[in-house]
Amino acid sequence: MAEEITKEELIKDIKLLISTDDDDNVDINPNFLEYFQIEELVSMKEQLIKRKNNFREDTFDYLDEIYEKTKEDNI
Repeated sequence: MAEEITKEELIKDIKLLISTDDDDNVDINPNFLEYFQIEELVSMKEQLIKRKNNFREDTFDYLDEIYEKTKEDNI
């Protein structure tokens, strides 16, 4: 049986996904714990993970394109 996750744990995970670096302090209104259901928070977390992964892929593609151009231009 899967371990149940709490709203507090989900909020903590979401804050980590939103942050840009280790020193970034993200504040989320504590009322979200009351307003959102577990399923909604799980969905938010999953969407943030997908966006972060897509951003990384796009960034890698862009950097690869730049690298290839620099090889062509002999810079």
